[in-house]
Amino acid sequence: MDADFLIIGGGIAGISAAARLAGAGRVILVEAEGALAHHASGRSAALFEPRYGLPPVVGLSLASEPYFRAAEGVLSPRGLLVLGRADQEAEFRAEAAALGVTEMTVEAARAIVPILGPAVAYAAHAEHAWDIDTDLLLQGFLKTARGHGAEVRLKAGVTAIARDSGGWQVTAGGEVISARRLVNAAGAWVDEVAAMAGLPKLGFQPYRRSMARIPAPGGHDVSRWPMIFGTGESWYAKPDAGALIVSPAEEHPMDPHDAWADDMVLAEGLARYEEMVTEPVTRLISSWAGLRTFAPDRVLVLGPDPLDGDFIWSAGQGGYGFQTSPAASQLVADLALGRPPALEPALVAKLRPDRLRKV
Repeated sequence: MDADFLIIGGGIAGISAAARLAGAGRVILVEAEGALAHHASGRSAALFEPRYGLPPVVGLSLASEPYFRAAEGVLSPRGLLVLGRADQEAEFRAEAAALGVTEMTVEAARAIVPILGPAVAYAAHAEHAWDIDTDLLLQGFLKTARGHGAEVRLKAGVTAIARDSGGWQVTAGGEVISARRLVNAAGAWVDEVAAMAGLPKLGFQPYRRSMARIPAPGGHDVSRWPMIFGTGESWYAKPDAGALIVSPAEEHPMDPHDAWADDMVLAEGLARYEEMVTEPVTRLISSWAGLRTFAPDRVLVLGPDPLDGDFIWSAGQGGYGFQTSPAASQLVADLALGRPPALEPALVAKLRPDRLRKV
């Protein structure tokens, strides 16, 4: 037996699972690309806003907060600003209440972000949002995993999976690896991995999200600006390395692939952003896209499959992968190892694959 746990996928889900499992057995992680965090994990806006998402996601995010607070340098202050037009009053107020942001005058908001234009009719702000240093977080999990003997294999795409009485035989990078348990952390490809393993798909859907990096508007120092959301998450903007990332926040269903930005969608999103500010977008520094993959109920899927307890899901992170990773990976490890989870049973039940696959 080559491994106790074979993890498929080298994004935040796979790397954090490796960190949690490596102390309990031999772990091998395989990644199809030539680098870790190549797909969604390398293209995330990465904000820790624990009130963002459905209740089970919020529960995971809140449970992850102690890890983030103890990890020196991973979080840095950012804040959150929500903006609405005059015709969005009801939607704006509902969104502000859900996010726990406090309404303020447009003049007060303009003191924080000077480029807000006359179309802004409503504004709400909060300090409870932090940037995540994704590289530092990933490297911390990776150091823990390797410190317990975990092995990482790059350019090792999975092409076949077979089940036998002793476990799994997985062909990855042209080599057959045997493992007692398989952890499916393959991002947009999780259903394809399940099908290769002979299990029915759970119905995951990847959605494209595009982003553009633009120069700091009007030459302003944007480093202290909050992350800015248009009501209904119709667009967002976030300071990044002296520039501004702007996204149309689209959700276009796609097949799993190495995503790229759609120019027309990007232009439409930038137009929605420009409607709310005084500084036009004159050029792009760069653009890219990633796939955010959701289960049918838009809640993460964590733990053993009810049809085969040695096939373990760490899937459906959507836009919440980084901010839930400490608690999500711990739950995956607890369920895989048969340990009582630290999370409340009611929350665990809403995250397990059992809710989507009745036996």
